Amino acid sequence: MSHPIISNQERAEKKWRVGFILLENFSMMAFTGAVDALVTANLLSNSEHFSFTFYGENSESVKSDLNIDVAVTGSLKSIIPKQLDVLLVCGGLRTKLEVQPRLQSILQQAARLPCRIGGVWNGSYILAQAGIMHGYECTIHPENYALMSEVFPDVKVSKKPYVIDRERFSSAGATSTLGLMLSLIGQLSGEDLMRSVEGILNVDSVLGESADGSMTMLPSNPTFPESLKTILSLMETHIDEPLSAVQLADVVNLSRRQMERLFMKYMDTSPARYYLELRLTRAHQLLRQSNASVVNVSVACGFASATHFSHSFKDYYGMSPSEARKRRDKF
Repeated sequence: MSHPIISNQERAEKKWRVGFILLENFSMMAFTGAVDALVTANLLSNSEHFSFTFYGENSESVKSDLNIDVAVTGSLKSIIPKQLDVLLVCGGLRTKLEVQPRLQSILQQAARLPCRIGGVWNGSYILAQAGIMHGYECTIHPENYALMSEVFPDVKVSKKPYVIDRERFSSAGATSTLGLMLSLIGQLSGEDLMRSVEGILNVDSVLGESADGSMTMLPSNPTFPESLKTILSLMETHIDEPLSAVQLADVVNLSRRQMERLFMKYMDTSPARYYLELRLTRAHQLLRQSNASVVNVSVACGFASATHFSHSFKDYYGMSPSEARKRRDKF
């Protein structure tokens, strides 16, 4: 269903109602990035552009991939699609790829309305199961790419970080969700607001900080092959659930050996080492700029255990994560 054309004045004054459907084990990083973008947009506006509500299977809370319970506004039964302008299904690596009958009914109702519907991580798989993605382009986490391409041949499954196709939208991972939300803000409330929000949230979204604390930008050398640029972007957008070397190489149709040669030629390091340092710099940034525990930082940066994280961090920075946090607190 197409959306009615509204003037710039109407768009600037309209308040968009956004509903987040949190599936069990949803990506906390993706969810908070999406909400942060909307909150920042409201803070930078003269009026509240976005209101939002959270929904889960029951009316109390939903457990995220960090094993943190997030309180919700209400259960799926309380969702009234006609009262929403945007509906976002938030999935995660361990989310079950099975749409519940009630959720399927809600999504089908929303699809018949002038409502924008999206999926985060593997949320687009749930949308396709509900039968509302026929003929649309979408993206999904690489872990589920092959499955979705096979199960839903009528859906154009992309390997882009995020996709907006008419009234459907999707993102493949945590960091790419922020890019998706920025684009949506631009569509709904204007590019000026989008750029303002981006200036606040994206100022250090590249690689975080180097060992000496200076900002390091995502490599953007124009001589880099497109395959290398794609791999670097995928690494950046999959910090909390790192992709395997085989998965990364497969996305750009290279063998693992070819990818390793590519990195040695242009980056003077191996893909594994580069990816590890990327995750460690993000961890250093979180330790310095947030109050998240060391355990939660290790999970958010894709480490299987806090012990492995601490050893890797100390090898790279010459101090433990706890010491890095203490140094921050001294200033």
